[in-house]
Amino acid sequence: RFMLRRWFALKRINAEPPTARHCLRSAAVFDIMGDKMFKCREIKDRTDNFIEQLLGVWESSVRATHLFLSEQEIEGIKQYVPQALRGVPHLIIAEEDGAIAAFAGIDGRKIEMLFVAAKSRGRGIGRQLLQYAFDVYAVNELTVNEQNPQAIAFYEHMGFWVCKRSDIDEQGNAYPILYMKR
Repeated sequence: RFMLRRWFALKRINAEPPTARHCLRSAAVFDIMGDKMFKCREIKDRTDNFIEQLLGVWESSVRATHLFLSEQEIEGIKQYVPQALRGVPHLIIAEEDGAIAAFAGIDGRKIEMLFVAAKSRGRGIGRQLLQYAFDVYAVNELTVNEQNPQAIAFYEHMGFWVCKRSDIDEQGNAYPILYMKR
C-alpha cells in the first residue's frame, strides 16, 4: 500500500515512481497505517555473545510454538542451534527497543529458520521480518514442521502454499515437514 500511495503522490508531480530501494528505506522507518515497525537488519559479525542472545530467542520461540517436542528433545536440538546460526549465509534480526525480538536465516531464496521470541509474538514482527526477506532476498520457499499449525497458518497468510510433504525432517527425525513455496 505504501509503495502505491507514494507512486500516486509522485505521479501527481510528474516524478518517477519509487524504486524498491526507496520503499525498503521507508518501510524500515515507519508504516503508513501507523503500525509499530521493528528494525530489521542483516548481521555479519556472529560473536559468541550474539549467538547466545539468538539462542535465547530460539528457545523462547520453540517452547511457545513447538508443543510436540519434549523437554529432552528441545535440549537435544538446542546443542546444534549455534552451529546452524553460524553456518546460515544470511542472518537477519528484528529488534524492538534495542533487543533482539526475532531472527531469520536465509540461504539463497529459502528461509532456513524464522523464530520470534514468545513475548514478541502476535505483534507483526514475524510479518515484517518475512517482508524484509521478500524485499531484500526475494525469498520464495521454506520448510515448516507439520505439527506447528500456527506457523503453517502464518506462512499461508503470507502467500506460501504447501508443495510437498515428508514424514521425516531434514535431519532424519520423525517430525513431518511441509515444503512451501510462494
